[in-house]
Amino acid sequence: MSNETSHHRWEKVIISIMNFDGWELEWTGGAMEHYDAKGKTPKGFDCVIEFKLRHKYYPTKILEKFKYDKLMKENCMKFYYVFDSKGNYLYHLDTLVLPLPVDVNCKATEKFDREEMIDKKCYMISESQASIINKY
Repeated sequence: MSNETSHHRWEKVIISIMNFDGWELEWTGGAMEHYDAKGKTPKGFDCVIEFKLRHKYYPTKILEKFKYDKLMKENCMKFYYVFDSKGNYLYHLDTLVLPLPVDVNCKATEKFDREEMIDKKCYMISESQASIINKY
């Protein structure tokens, strides 16, 4: 029996589309990594990508500081990909200018059935800061 979620299937579909567009990515979302895909950009640079899939649209995107800090330790290009009901947004973290983090009350984690709410330090980033934007 597979533990694959619909979230994982969406990540794999997005990776397939990106690979069709010249990326060379493999899904790592099943592992305990701080990113969901790794591989190469269309220009051949090593990279990692963290995906955030939202059912609901928010004009400001949330990037957890903890995840950002973990990603920035990787010795390659780093990207944050947000997919929501109105579009998808690819942020190049190596060049992204971040605001000061704010506390956001949210679930401790989606994994391991942890439903309690905690405050997390998060960056609130605008859609216009994305390197690539596709709106529906």
